[in-house]
Amino acid sequence: MKKRALYSQSAGGRPTPEATRGGDEPRAGLAAAAAAAGPPPPRAGRLRRFASRYDRLLLVLAGAALTGLALVAYQRAAAPARVLRQADIDKAVLHTLSTKVLPSPAARAAEKVRPAVVRVRGVMPGERGDPDLDEGVGSGVVIVDTGVILTNLHVVSESEKVVVEFFDGHESEAAVIGTKPEHDLAVLQAKSLPDDLLPATLRSTSDLQPGDQVVAVGFPFGIGPSVSAGVVSGLAREFRSPEGKRMLTNLIQFDAAANPGNSGGPLVTMDGEVVGIVTAILNPGRERTFIGIGFAVPIENAAAGAGIHPF
Repeated sequence: MKKRALYSQSAGGRPTPEATRGGDEPRAGLAAAAAAAGPPPPRAGRLRRFASRYDRLLLVLAGAALTGLALVAYQRAAAPARVLRQADIDKAVLHTLSTKVLPSPAARAAEKVRPAVVRVRGVMPGERGDPDLDEGVGSGVVIVDTGVILTNLHVVSESEKVVVEFFDGHESEAAVIGTKPEHDLAVLQAKSLPDDLLPATLRSTSDLQPGDQVVAVGFPFGIGPSVSAGVVSGLAREFRSPEGKRMLTNLIQFDAAANPGNSGGPLVTMDGEVVGIVTAILNPGRERTFIGIGFAVPIENAAAGAGIHPF
């Protein structure tokens, strides 16, 4: 039996001369079937069918390719990060210092302690309806937010009534709740308080050294709050009052200007922390003016008079 031959359609579906030669009917039938099927589909059609079948995969691949290209373009366009050098930092600091007016250390210290500084008035009630008379004017500093205030004993000792004025103008009567005559200290308790009262921060004098900068804040001659700046001149000094009634010991000597009315005010470091309570000025004459030597009670002794041992 003769075997039927199959032919490739690579030649456009036309049978070879051998297939048509001789008039063989089977070969003629195959040729007719091939002619009826028409020409093979073009390559564009095959691509469309492939894209229709795998459209989602192709979209994902295209998106990934675009993202990669964008990332490469961004990395090439982005400028490399600048590494800061010490010279750059120094230049920026010098520029700021030369173009900006910064508050002095004394100004910062005074601003920090100012909300705790009070004016203290010793008052004698007037007679027959007359106004009250100020017997003495000094300064004080709040050390507890309940209204506990340190001041000098000599500011309030001769007064029948004590009035304190806080940083915001609020006035209150105050009671003397403790004294320490050996350090000329009195402890007051205000009867009413302003809103948001901030006590001063206290600092030990254990590391205080001559030459350290300090600020005195108070009400000299009732004017203030006033600020003066200087340095610690010495430690563990002694001072006898002009009347010779009292010898004060273990005092801080300083040269920040102080005058009558500064008594009881705080002596403050450049960090705004209280290291002493101003108590006296050395004045060999009778003018009661400052000649460059003031004394303050160390805060350890002053706080102990109020029953506080912070260090």
